Amino acid sequence: MDSTYIKTTQDGRKVEVIDGWICLGGVRESNNLVPMDEHPNRQAIVRAVPGATHAAGRLPLTLPEAAVAQNALSAGQRDFDASPSGITQRIRQAVWAKATAEGVE
Repeated sequence: MDSTYIKTTQDGRKVEVIDGWICLGGVRESNNLVPMDEHPNRQAIVRAVPGATHAAGRLPLTLPEAAVAQNALSAGQRDFDASPSGITQRIRQAVWAKATAEGVE
């Protein structure tokens, strides 16, 4: 299990990237970052966490934290699983991303 430390929350839980997921206390939270400009709840997040530039699920991140997280996510994507199940999973993710971008939920 490969992990990259991002930060520790006020309540003491670690935020890490583990196997391509941003995790809070070891529990999967998100597999992507959303820029604050695109987040539907950006005003409330910025009021609560001044300096937040990105969100990963419920986790607001500053620009340096987001950069570390994005680098870890990108590194995880570069590690390609060439097994039939790994290829199937990547195709499934690509199809879902395309469908979501086109408005299917």
